[in-house]
Amino acid sequence: MPQTVLLAEDDRAIRHALERALTLEGYAVTAVADGVEALAQAHKNPPDVLVLDVMMPGIDGLQVCRVLRAEGDSTPILMLTALVETADRIAGLDAGADDYVVKPFDVEEVFARLRALLRRTSPVPVGGAAPEEPVREAPLTDRQLEGAGLRMDLQARRAWRGPRELELTRTEFELLELLVRNAGIVLDHSTIYDRIWGYDFGPGSKNLAVYVGYLRRKLDEPGAPQLIHTVRGVGYVLRED
Repeated sequence: MPQTVLLAEDDRAIRHALERALTLEGYAVTAVADGVEALAQAHKNPPDVLVLDVMMPGIDGLQVCRVLRAEGDSTPILMLTALVETADRIAGLDAGADDYVVKPFDVEEVFARLRALLRRTSPVPVGGAAPEEPVREAPLTDRQLEGAGLRMDLQARRAWRGPRELELTRTEFELLELLVRNAGIVLDHSTIYDRIWGYDFGPGSKNLAVYVGYLRRKLDEPGAPQLIHTVRGVGYVLRED
């Protein structure tokens, strides 16, 4: 069965072009023009993934995202946005989106990001077995993971810094898990992109920097050491200084 995509885009030309491209790529696409219809369709026929335009009249993409997340819906969400400022991207992540593409976009990038989102939620990796990874994989137990003053419950998808529980999105949790598993080891950008998104979006992408910045906001505490450190030109490392 083809994987299903719910596309919400108020610009008719973009909606029709993207619907056609996704259909040719093998997806079963339901395309709507506004957020109200997107919510109705999501409730009626839950898709495998949603593609939401941020700027729509009435209920916009961010509001659709917030409603679905408040209902406990964890379906992957890819946002389409013409807003390029970091604060705007953070707003989308805060609403519960998993990824975003900035307009104007190359349709191949949309395909790549959708494959990555679906691969992360599929019990069988898209395209076969996952490649061998250079990072450590063994957790403390089947459920618990600890490092750099952080504790994670992998099955419940909960995380704490000391006694304080962290409110994390799906992508933030996966990024933190990767860093905790490899505490003290510098992970380069390509490795992180491949592990979290399943695709290296290249040196011009700001996606990883946005997620790291947002994760830092949730981890950092006044008077406590910063945990995620930037190794300029290489990547990131989790450690307590």
